[in-house]
Amino acid sequence: MNTTKTLCLAVMATTAMALPASADVFGHWLTEKTETGNQLVVEVAPCGTSACGTIVWIKEPKADANNIDDALKSRPLCGVQMIGDFTKDAEGEWSDGFIYAPDDGKTYKSRMRLTEDGNLYVRGYIGISLFGRSQIWTRESGNRGGC
Repeated sequence: MNTTKTLCLAVMATTAMALPASADVFGHWLTEKTETGNQLVVEVAPCGTSACGTIVWIKEPKADANNIDDALKSRPLCGVQMIGDFTKDAEGEWSDGFIYAPDDGKTYKSRMRLTEDGNLYVRGYIGISLFGRSQIWTRESGNRGGC
C-alpha cells in the first residue's frame, strides 16, 4: 500500500511541476489564416508583469502596408509587436491588453485565455468585447525558422 501511495504522489508531483510551462500563454502560437489568407507565428513572452507577443514567422513575408501610420507602411511585419499590455487575471487568463491586426493596420483592445484543449482563444474588440472578432491560435514547437 505504501508503494501505491508513493507512486501516486510521485505522479501528482510530476504533473504539478509540468503544468506551469504548458498551462500559460507563453510560447509560440500559430494564428488562424487572416482575411488575406496569410498566417503568422507569434511568440508570447513576459514583459515585466505583462504578456507581449511579437511576430516571429509569417507565411508570406510582406510589409505592414495596411498600417494606419504612413511612416510604418514599409516596415516588415516580421518583428512587429502584435500583442501587449495584458494583465494576468488567473492561470491561463489575461485581459486589458491590445492586439494589432495587420489586415487592417489597426490596434484593438484584447483578451486571451487558454482553452481546455490547450489552444489560445484571442479576442480583439472595440470598446466592449461584444463588438469584436476572435481567433483560436494553436501552440507551435518553435518559430518555424524565423522571418
